[in-house]
Amino acid sequence: MRIFVTVKSLAKKKNYLEKREIVLEEEPHTLRELLTALVVQNVKRFNASAAEAPLVHYLTADEIDLQRGVGKVGFGAKYNEAAVKEQEAVDTAILAFEDGLYRVFIGEDEAERLDDPLYVNDGADVALIKFTMLAGRLW
Repeated sequence: MRIFVTVKSLAKKKNYLEKREIVLEEEPHTLRELLTALVVQNVKRFNASAAEAPLVHYLTADEIDLQRGVGKVGFGAKYNEAAVKEQEAVDTAILAFEDGLYRVFIGEDEAERLDDPLYVNDGADVALIKFTMLAGRLW
């Protein structure tokens, strides 16, 4: 099953949102199953990329300019070499949803409950919107 997840793109100056195709092995029947599948897929990709890290990383002038436009220039280094544990990542994602740190939209409809039946069509648009906590006082 294919879905398209809307993500914030750090590589573009004008179009900050882009759709990424995600292929799920099974159709999710609840929001909990959808989040679990997305997290497991991302953890596998993250752990695999840790093994592919170059010995010496350098930035080209184009990469520096691109990152400068975003506001942060870095090497993309991963300083924690420990592999991410799938179940811990899933538990964290579920807890963050329960705490209201992000919301999930499938098409135009918000998925509000983790264990309610979920209807996701092949090719559906999914958006995960993270809320940002602002610090400061209203004086």
